[in-house]
Amino acid sequence: MAKSILLPSIIKFQMFKTTIKRLSAVFLFLPASTLLGITLLSGCATLAHREDSGVIIARRAQVRSSTALVAADLSEVTRGDVVDILETTDTENGERWLHVRLHDAQGTEGWIEERNVLPAETLDRSRNLAEEDKDIPAQATGQLRANTNLRLSPARTGDDNILLKLESGANFEIVGWKRISKATSSDTAENDDTPKGGTAPQKTERSKSDSGLKEAGETTELWYKVRLRPSESPAPGGWIYGKQVELTVPSDIIFYRTGREFVAWQRLDDADSPKQTAPKGKDAAIETQPGSWVILEKSATEDSSKLTTTDFDRVFVLGYDKSRQEHYTAYRSPDIAGYLPLKLESDGENHLFSIKAGDGGQLKDVRFKAYRDSRGILRIEPLDTLPKAR
Repeated sequence: MAKSILLPSIIKFQMFKTTIKRLSAVFLFLPASTLLGITLLSGCATLAHREDSGVIIARRAQVRSSTALVAADLSEVTRGDVVDILETTDTENGERWLHVRLHDAQGTEGWIEERNVLPAETLDRSRNLAEEDKDIPAQATGQLRANTNLRLSPARTGDDNILLKLESGANFEIVGWKRISKATSSDTAENDDTPKGGTAPQKTERSKSDSGLKEAGETTELWYKVRLRPSESPAPGGWIYGKQVELTVPSDIIFYRTGREFVAWQRLDDADSPKQTAPKGKDAAIETQPGSWVILEKSATEDSSKLTTTDFDRVFVLGYDKSRQEHYTAYRSPDIAGYLPLKLESDGENHLFSIKAGDGGQLKDVRFKAYRDSRGILRIEPLDTLPKAR
């Protein structure tokens, strides 16, 4: 009787074991990608590649034990710290979080908001952009009027080209600029409102901080190609929307503008004079030592609706008399169709600087020699024929 009762149970157990063995055999020969896909079906998290890494772009951020609001803070990271990205997940409020491993002694693992991390691949693209202009000296310096996106290309067509958001007052060197048609830019201005921690960025039809920037009748917009110090941004190069930029003209020359804007400037002093760099504070550009300067000017009356406008239209050299402690005009060129970059070099006692100028649809290099005469007065001698503007 007992034997007849146990027999069906034994048969069922043997069938269960057989089924398990068959399933094990099937999974044994499945490719890893298929197994990963089956695993991901059970949740919304995504595993990152083993080689994925990123750099912290926030000044400070917390790595937390989970994505929950009540999660514990495990460690604080600062701008420039490198982390390994292990996994990504989206929360119910639309935020994306990264599961990361820190490069600390403990190898701490935790969660951080994605907006605080710049992927290594994107950072490399910024480095390549900066590498293109490594031999070009700073043409000017500037600072931001408001929180603004640093982009990989001069266009507001979407978010794909955004590197990171720079803070208001950030300083940088300007290595070039470009005008683009507004037809290639988004009608929606970039959002300059920095989201608060624990909230998802809100997409609106027009940013409040940018709503007053679009002027009626404008068909083009100006973009600056910039170079940044590591203290300002882990990404060393990129593009910034021109309307968010305030040029930081040195106080030594700012009062010598005569109806034209200063668009580029470089110090024309002895070789041991400090090179031009971005100011280290919001008002750093105001304080500069007196000296001689090469300045590129641009008329404010030029039609900015054209995409093919020149970079500047006059060369202005300002000399400085140390004994009398006053500036004087050493050289002012006729109107030209001038283009960047402005480059300086020294051959001992004399200094040379060069620009590019349009000549019948072609660009030619124009060099100038700067020297002091027997009385110590700065003199400028063009070494090449200067094409006149047409």
